[in-house]
Formats: sequence, structure tokens, C-alpha cells
Amino acid sequence: MREATALVRRVEVQLPGHSQTCVIGFRRGGEASVFVGADLVFQFNGSGELRRGFWKERLVKAESGRLVQLERRPAETEVQLVRHDLTDAETVEFSRLATEMLSLLRRVLHSDELVILKQVPADLDVVHDLAKWLQSLPQPLTIASAPNVGS
Repeated sequence: MREATALVRRVEVQLPGHSQTCVIGFRRGGEASVFVGADLVFQFNGSGELRRGFWKERLVKAESGRLVQLERRPAETEVQLVRHDLTDAETVEFSRLATEMLSLLRRVLHSDELVILKQVPADLDVVHDLAKWLQSLPQPLTIASAPNVGS
């Protein structure tokens, strides 16, 4: 929660069936990010398209409507980013994970199952903003053309 400073409105929640907490938040322009622990991240652009993420200890980014994984490999004098285009099966799996997390958030948002741990800023209803954002998402989930926030 402390590291998510780019998310000017954010909430940390405990979701049923998950041992790790989940941080959901919005950048200044309204673009959302969902962090499930430290190992699973989904980031969206202003149109609600999946633009970036983190999965299996690797950065995932959108390029021309497809997903690409980047792995950091240390070399003698530098760190190299090794690119791997996700296969169709890997893309389906990553999209499924994102869709399942968003569906769980929709389901528990206004129920007794949602436990709010922290919220920044404390005087705003970030859960209400989250509910509105979830309602506006394209169905099915769409992959952005680029990893940028404004794509």
C-alpha cells in the first residue's frame, strides 16, 4: 500500500479465499490498477483495457493487442530484458486470472465478505469509485494496443 504512491486513490482489502491482501487504486487520470499480493498485478488504461501487469515474476505488457512478457536477466555489465510473446494459451490464462479477480471484486464489493484494511485518502469513498469503474469495464476483457496509461 505504501509503495503504490502513483495511485492517488487506493484501498487495501482482504478478499475471501485469499491469504494475500489486494490493493486497488486509481491514478490521477482515473486509470486503475489491481495488485494481488506482490506477484499478480493488472493495470488498465483510461478505456478499461488491460495495458500492463506482473505474472510469474515477470512484467507483462500490451503491444498491438497482444501480451508480451519481459524477464530481467543480469549480464556482466547490465541487466537485459528478454522478451517472450505470450502464446494464445498463456494469454487466455492471464486474462482468465484478471477476469476472475475482477469478478470476485464485483461480487464482494458491497457484501460482508469484503474487509477494508486501509484507504487513501481516508475521507473519500474509494470503494464506490471502484464499483463504478468495474461497471464500466468492457466485457470480455480487452487487451490494449500499448502499455502506456493514455493508450
